[in-house]
Amino acid sequence: MNDEERKIIISRIAEYRQDESGEFQRAPVSPLNRWLTYAMLIPVVVVMVFAGIFFFAAFLALVAVAVVVVGIRFWWLRRKHEKTMQQSNDVNRQSGMDQAVIIEDAQIIEETEVHRSGQKK
Repeated sequence: MNDEERKIIISRIAEYRQDESGEFQRAPVSPLNRWLTYAMLIPVVVVMVFAGIFFFAAFLALVAVAVVVVGIRFWWLRRKHEKTMQQSNDVNRQSGMDQAVIIEDAQIIEETEVHRSGQKK
């Protein structure tokens, strides 16, 4: 094998060629190879787009389920709080009504006047 054949093999492996000025230039790619590369990339891109759409839809569904669960939890806690407040208001009304009845039935036992000096008369 002579030196010229080795240069060609090395040149094709590296895909770069050195011209007379000492700069490296990329070996030209044939249009057929370029179109074959594009033709092979199209199905890969299509599959990646569909996978992206699928995973985005799955993520969106998970977020929607989480929002619904958190919303139901807040609704449940608010309902529970409102029931507790309503029950405490009912108890306060009943105790308030009982106190009002007791006050209405109360008799004055002794009248006293308290002056600012703090002495009873």
